Order: sequence, then structure tokens, then C-alpha cells
Amino acid sequence: MKKILSLVIALSLFAGSYTVLADVQLKAKTKVTDHEDLTQKQHNIDLKESSVTDSRFITEEEKNLLARLVHAEAKGEPFEGKVAVAAVVLNRVEHKHFPDSIREVIYERNAFEPVSNGSINKPADGDAVQAVEKAVTDGEAYDQLLYFYNPDTATSDWIFSRDVMKKIGNHSFAI
Repeated sequence: MKKILSLVIALSLFAGSYTVLADVQLKAKTKVTDHEDLTQKQHNIDLKESSVTDSRFITEEEKNLLARLVHAEAKGEPFEGKVAVAAVVLNRVEHKHFPDSIREVIYERNAFEPVSNGSINKPADGDAVQAVEKAVTDGEAYDQLLYFYNPDTATSDWIFSRDVMKKIGNHSFAI
């Protein structure tokens, strides 16, 4: 047991000294002229890395799946509506009441009709792919949206109880 403890301590010291050494070398290579500027840059890095749906953390497979959903759900809708549909899925990934991945959100039981009817398996068109890219990189206008539906075809009384924040094309987007 003492040997294991000694090994853990030695590894901790080694890793800690490596971190300090790397930090010293980084500071030596970087000349800081404005402390506030450095603080702001660090803050921005923290915000980006805290997001699961940051474009750096979304795989091509997830983007493809999301684009297929957008294509199936929003075919014939304006481009802005397609972006909003993609944003709803991304917002759900970030929300505590929904699953933590794009795949899990899309395949959540009874969440999206294209999963039930199989239309999600059809390839996405170029508009859907572009809408996903826009939602991933520039979807702030749709940050709070968690639901969307077509009021002319929706059959759930529950969905009509949600607060509608935007109407785009035939879809209502709600929280």
C-alpha cells in the first residue's frame, strides 16, 4: 500500500511540476501589455469551453443527423425557420430537463415526428446543412427556444400551453 501511495505522490509532483513549467514557459513567450485584455480573453475562452454545443464539440455525424431532422421538420419553411429548428435541438442539449447530446435529444421518445415516421433517414438538402451551421455558429437569436410546432397540424393540447416567442413561416417557437 505504501508503494502505491508513494507512486501516486510521485506522479502528482511530476504532473504538478510539468504544469508549472509549462505555465512559466508560456508566460515567457507571451508578453502581456494589458491585464484587462488578458482577463477578457480568458473569460471568453471559459465561456466557449463550457458549452456542449460549441461548434468545436459537435461532430460531423451529429451535424448530419441534425441537418436530416431540420430537412424533415422544416422542408418548405423559410431559412430562418430552419435555423430556429436546429437551435431548438441545440438549446435542448444545453437545458437541464433534456438529454445531453444531439443524438439523444433527437431520438428522445415522441420528441420529433420524423423519427417516428422514418423521414429523418432521408438525406438533408443544402439549406438544412447551412441552417445547422448557422445555428451552431450564430444561433443567439434563438437561445431560449425549446419547442416548435405547426399550430395548424399540432394535436397535443400541452404544446399550445407553451409561451410562443416567435412565429416563423408555419411554425410557432416556444419556451
